[in-house]
Amino acid sequence: MNQLLLQSIWLIPCYPLIGGLLAVPWSPAVIRRTGPRPAGYVNLLMTCLAFTHSVFALQANWNQPPQQVSFTWLSTAGLNINLDLEISSVNIAAMVLVTGLNLLAQIYAVGYMEMDWGWARFYSLLGLFEAGMCALVLCNSLFFSYLILEILTLGTYLLVGLWFSQPLVVTGARDAFLTKRVGDLVLLMGVLALWPLAGTWNFTELSQWAQTANVDPKIATLVGLALIAGPMGKCAQFPLHLWLDEAMEGPIPSTILRNSVVVATGAWVLVKLQPVLALSPLVLSALVAIGTLTAVGASLIAIAQIDIKRCLSYSVSAYMGLVFIAVGTQQGEAALLLALTHALASALLVMSTGAIVWNSITQDVSQLGGLWSRRPVSGIAYLVGILGLIAFPPLGGFWALLKLASGLWETQPWLVVVVIAVNALTAFSMTREFSLIFGGKPKQMSQRSPEVSWQMALPMIVLLSFTLHLPLVLQSLSLLPSWANLNKDIALLLIWSSIFGCSISSIIYLSDIIPKPIRLPVKALQDLLAYDFYTPKLYRLSIVLSVDLISKLADTVDRLVVDGIVNMIGLAIIGGGEGLKYSTTGKTQFYAFTVLLGVGIFGAVMTWQYWGYVVLNLIF
Repeated sequence: MNQLLLQSIWLIPCYPLIGGLLAVPWSPAVIRRTGPRPAGYVNLLMTCLAFTHSVFALQANWNQPPQQVSFTWLSTAGLNINLDLEISSVNIAAMVLVTGLNLLAQIYAVGYMEMDWGWARFYSLLGLFEAGMCALVLCNSLFFSYLILEILTLGTYLLVGLWFSQPLVVTGARDAFLTKRVGDLVLLMGVLALWPLAGTWNFTELSQWAQTANVDPKIATLVGLALIAGPMGKCAQFPLHLWLDEAMEGPIPSTILRNSVVVATGAWVLVKLQPVLALSPLVLSALVAIGTLTAVGASLIAIAQIDIKRCLSYSVSAYMGLVFIAVGTQQGEAALLLALTHALASALLVMSTGAIVWNSITQDVSQLGGLWSRRPVSGIAYLVGILGLIAFPPLGGFWALLKLASGLWETQPWLVVVVIAVNALTAFSMTREFSLIFGGKPKQMSQRSPEVSWQMALPMIVLLSFTLHLPLVLQSLSLLPSWANLNKDIALLLIWSSIFGCSISSIIYLSDIIPKPIRLPVKALQDLLAYDFYTPKLYRLSIVLSVDLISKLADTVDRLVVDGIVNMIGLAIIGGGEGLKYSTTGKTQFYAFTVLLGVGIFGAVMTWQYWGYVVLNLIF
C-alpha cells in the first residue's frame, strides 16, 4: 500500500487539475440549470483527494531516502530534455501544505463568494494554481520549473482579473503580470545560459556539478544574477515588489494562497539553486542586499499604510526579504522553516482580513475600530496570526527567526541587527493594524459588523489551531531546531524586540495619550513611507516613460519610413500601370517609334565618351 502511494504520487497535481477542468462547463453560457455551485463542490472533492493522498504518502515516505523519477520529454539532435521528479519527505510535506491551505481557501470561498457570478471560473483557476504549485514541488528540473512558474504567472493574472468589469482590477492584473514578466524574461536567459555550462537542468546534478565546477567568475556572476531575477519577482522583492500590492484587487480567497505559498515558489527555486548561486560570492551578496533592502523598506512602508490589504502585502514582502537573506547566507533549512511559518501565519491573517472586508463598507483601517466585541473569531485569528509571524515563543515564527539569526551570528553578525529590526517593525505594524481594527470604540463604519458565516469561520479556526500547534508538529517530526544549538542571547533580543514593537504600538494606538490620526513630525518622511518611497513614480519616470518613448519612436519609424517606402512603391506601380494603360494604343507606328527612341537613347549613352566633350565645349 505504501509503495502504491509513492508510485502514484504524480497523481497529486492531477487531482486539482482535473477538478479545474471539470469546473469549466459551469462557466457562463454552458451549464445553467444547476447554477455554478457544483463547480466548487467538484474542486473541493478533488482537493480533498489530493490532500489525503499527500498525507498518507508523507507518512509512508517519512525518513526514507529521496527517490528520483525521470521521463524523456524531448530527444533530438543531441538535445535530451527530461521531466525529472524527486520524491522526498520535504517535497511531500510541501504538497501537504499547499493542498491543505487550498482546501481551507476553497471552503472559505464558499462563504465569501456565495453570490459571485464568477464562481465556476474562480474555482477552476484555483485548481490550476494548486496543480502548478504541487507540480513545482515535485519537479526536479530547472527548465520545467521555469515553465510551471510561467503557468503560475498566468494564473495570477487571471485570478487577479476575475472581476474584469472593474477598471482597478484590470489595471492591477495587468501590472502584476507585466512586473513578473520582467523577472521571468531575465530568468529564462539564465536558464538557457546554464545549459552549455553544466549540460543539465536537473537540480541534483546541478548541485553535484557546482561542487567541482570551474567557471569564469564573470560568467558565473551574470548567470547567477539572471537566475535570481525570476524569484525576485515571485517573492515581491525590490524593485519588482509592486505587483503584490496590485494583486490585492483580486478576491480574498485567492489571496490566501498568493500571500502564503505562491510568493514562496521563488524561494523554493532559490533553495534548489543554492549550490549554483554559491559559485559567485557577488550573487550571494546581491541576495543579501536585495533581501535587506526589501525587508527593512517594506516593514517601514507597512506602518504608513491605511488600506488593510496594503498593510498585509508589504509585510509579506518584508518576510520574503528575510528568506532571501537566509538563501544568500546559505541557510537553506532556515529559509524553508521561514517559508513554512510565514505561510500559516500569513494565510490566517488574510482569512481574518477577508472576514472584515466581506461585510464592511470600507477597507480603511482608520475608519474601523471596536470590532473585538462583535468579531471574536476574526479577532482571535488575527491575533494568533500576528504572534505566529513574529518572534513570540513558543510559536513557529520564533523558532524560524531564531534559527536564522543564530546562523547569521556566526557568519555575518551585522545581519542579526537587520533581523531584530525587521521583527520589531513587523510587530509594531501588525499590532497597529490590530489596534485600529479591533481596539477602541466602534465607529460609524464598524457599528454594524456581525461575525461571518460558518463557511468562513471554520477554516480560520482550523488554521488557528494548526498555527498554535505547529511547534508540537515540528517536534514530533524532529524538525524543530534544537534549543541547545541556538544562541540564547539572540533569543532574548528577538523576544524583547517583539515586546517592544507590540508595546509601543499598543500605547500609541490604543491609548488616548497621542492624538489621532498619528502624524509624523516631518511630513516629507510620512509621505515618503506612505507613497512607497515614490517607487511607482520612479517607475513612471524611468521604465514606463522609456517604453512609451521607444514605442512612439517605433510607431513614427513604422508610419513614416516603413509605410512610406511601401506606399511609394505602391504609388510607383500604380503610376506605371496607368502609364502603360494610356500608352498601349494598338498602332504599329507608335510601337516602332518607341523602339527607335529607346535604341537611340541607349546608343547616345553608350557613345557619350566620343561626342559628349564636343557638346560640352559648345555649351560652355
